[in-house]
Amino acid sequence: MGRKTPPTIDRVGEVLGNSLKRLDLSYRLNEYGIWPVWDEVVGKTIAVNAQPEKIRNGTLFVKVTSSVWMQQLQFMKEMIAEKLNNRLNREVVKNIFFVVGRIDSPGPAETPSTGVRPRVTSSL
Repeated sequence: MGRKTPPTIDRVGEVLGNSLKRLDLSYRLNEYGIWPVWDEVVGKTIAVNAQPEKIRNGTLFVKVTSSVWMQQLQFMKEMIAEKLNNRLNREVVKNIFFVVGRIDSPGPAETPSTGVRPRVTSSL
């Protein structure tokens, strides 16, 4: 004999479901879907040098390692947005805005023109 769900739990589930529909969180979940697919969509070299930071009103803010990368990715932003939207099956990214900043990545960054790791000098 199966256990029957108590009526109070059914009501809580119904209230929660209705609340989530009113808040329209499904769109937000699609926005946050960018982070898990970013590296695969843009490829390893770009992912090491550019990472999504936040999304606001359809504008994806992406942190890049240098102004060289910012310039290079400016030419690719429509293609990147299209690939992300195709992967998410919805138009989530309408624009991409790049900012230079520090990226926590597993390996050293590469320059887009040479594919060679930049030399790091210490100021100590």
